[in-house]
Amino acid sequence: MNALIQDLIENREHEKIQKPNFDTRVGREFLAFYLKTKFRQIVNYDKKSQKRLFIGVKTDFLERFLDRLINQPKKKILISITGESASGKSTICSKIKEIVDKNNLPISILNTDNYFNDISDLIKQYGTFDALRDSGYDVDSPHNFQLDLLKEDIISLAEGKDILAPEYLVNGTGISVPKAIKVKSEKIIIVEGMAATYKEVHDLFDIKIYIDLDNKTRRKRFLDRAKTRNQDHQNALKHWDYVCQAGQKYVVGAKEYCDIIANGECDLEYFVQMLEYINLVTNNFQEV
Repeated sequence: MNALIQDLIENREHEKIQKPNFDTRVGREFLAFYLKTKFRQIVNYDKKSQKRLFIGVKTDFLERFLDRLINQPKKKILISITGESASGKSTICSKIKEIVDKNNLPISILNTDNYFNDISDLIKQYGTFDALRDSGYDVDSPHNFQLDLLKEDIISLAEGKDILAPEYLVNGTGISVPKAIKVKSEKIIIVEGMAATYKEVHDLFDIKIYIDLDNKTRRKRFLDRAKTRNQDHQNALKHWDYVCQAGQKYVVGAKEYCDIIANGECDLEYFVQMLEYINLVTNNFQEV
């Protein structure tokens, strides 16, 4: 286990804290103070890590979020995770899912890539997805997402309603299957993907996380991923050029208003241990 995480665990309270009554404002204020202390401790320890997780945290983020927990305790916690292509956001979300499944945590994950419009007729017209892209069609434009439906589904989840999200098939056909993926409304809802940055939905989130990574590393990841998908190298290079342009146009600006900038090159074992520790301290209460 990473020495920093081991140190955190060994230095946490050996006995569980008596659980306050979170139905009262005093109880929620105690929770906010406790979480503030633990979050700052985690960030300070993370600064000592060789490949730290937190690149930047907005100075007013913690106060804003904790104020929301105190004053709107019953509201679901909405978290967006975004970043450019091959930055690591999907990998990070897959690790979160592993922890969710392992510990049976009240967290659901919604992938905004499934909200691409159905462009199967256009692909048939041009012959292939690549030919459509090469024609100048902007696949990642906000106009190519079902943003009204995405907003409606996020609001439904926030209101405690389960949804059936669409599924966009990643087989080059451009087909979108409506109401294909069941997503439960849990206490914490993570929304992943570039569409989470678009103006139609980005103000819905309580916590906005941007996964940042240098272009050289992203390019290598992108091309390695293309190999596993048996994608022609020259075509992969073309698509890389396209996603770089789309990222600059639609995604990079999100860094300005995201609450947390996370390192896409963070060691995944360390990231998982950090999640385990966060789960540990947020459940460090015993009933009276």
